[in-house]
Amino acid sequence: MSGNITLTERAAKRINEIVGGNPDKSALRISVLGGGCSGFQYEFDLDSTRNEDDLEISRDGASVLIDSISLVYVLGSEIDFVDDLIGAQFKINNPNATASCGCGTSFSI
Repeated sequence: MSGNITLTERAAKRINEIVGGNPDKSALRISVLGGGCSGFQYEFDLDSTRNEDDLEISRDGASVLIDSISLVYVLGSEIDFVDDLIGAQFKINNPNATASCGCGTSFSI
């Protein structure tokens, strides 16, 4: 079960492009850490190891790994990739966030 976490087509395409350039990595790992200007922040890393407590979300050959502690904070979210005036980045559309910073990498619940 993915906890209703979805991965957009744009995000899947970008993950496949990034992983394709890093043959020793196979997935995008998303973690939620304390800190940031709004209380919590997202961290994005490439990884090649799925841990026992990870949730794996797949679409079009792309994989996202989320650890069980971070999962609580992103349930119901949509993982997207945007390329706009402030730059290209992965974006979490999180219905649990009550506030977020302007850059979109920090949030509060």
